[in-house]
Amino acid sequence: MSSRFYSLNDYFKEHFNEKIYKVSLDGGMTCPNRDGKIGYGGCIFCSEAGSGDFAGDRRKNITEQIEEQLKLIEKKFPDGKVMAYFQNFTNTYAPAEYLREIYEEALTHPRVMGLAIGTRPDCIPEDVLELLSELNKKTFLWIELGLQTINENTADFINRGYPLEVYTDTAKKLNERDIKFVTHLIVGLPGDSRENILEAAQLVDRCGSWGLKIHLLHILKGTRLEKYYNETKFKVYEKEEYVTLIADVLEKINSKMVIHRLTGDGKKEDLVAPLWSLNKRDVLNRIQMELKTRENNKIKKC
Repeated sequence: MSSRFYSLNDYFKEHFNEKIYKVSLDGGMTCPNRDGKIGYGGCIFCSEAGSGDFAGDRRKNITEQIEEQLKLIEKKFPDGKVMAYFQNFTNTYAPAEYLREIYEEALTHPRVMGLAIGTRPDCIPEDVLELLSELNKKTFLWIELGLQTINENTADFINRGYPLEVYTDTAKKLNERDIKFVTHLIVGLPGDSRENILEAAQLVDRCGSWGLKIHLLHILKGTRLEKYYNETKFKVYEKEEYVTLIADVLEKINSKMVIHRLTGDGKKEDLVAPLWSLNKRDVLNRIQMELKTRENNKIKKC
């Protein structure tokens, strides 16, 4: 491994013997937390772009978006394979026929080697599950589930819109069909304790999640979370606190779980707090250093 945890880059190099980038796409969907099916306004931390601030332009078709995204990385990645990542909003929240159309359009691009589909565990009905199962048999596929927290009070506060058992049931259905899934957790939500976060990581592990995406809670302008932050000034994590906690999380889970993300980043012009998160490289380096220190301490004790 290139690091002290099993990163997505490690996985790609091990299984495909090459570096693979993701191109972020907009499938033109919304979310049941926005259109009134469950609620309005989305989760309180979600931006107007549906947590896909770097995704393609939904006014363009999927092929055009892929080309647009490839131009952004052409200097550092002029050729090679990419994952088509349907990122913002809820990318299974549409009729299965439409989903088949956009997924298969992405797969026709010569540089696309697979699909990553961001969604909610309460938005994968049986016909969509069958479509995903079909795609899984012919291409490399993973599904991303936004769990965020296992604390039901926190889930209600952030307006998640479904109970924990929906996540565990969906995880079981995906595992039964051998469909890889990645679970999103947010560290720093108001009301979540350190114990909540560690328990969440262990639950994700027990549920057979192939991958884990850890997001530092970052407060963006224009969100309901910003309004709450301005009113209450609730405590956000300091950098060293965060680094220590993430190292604790990594020690609690299976070492073969694929780590897709260890922090969060928003657009500089939209970020309210914590401002230290803008230096993402420094945060990642400090996590590596913390893990190395712990490893060395264990060796000394032996």
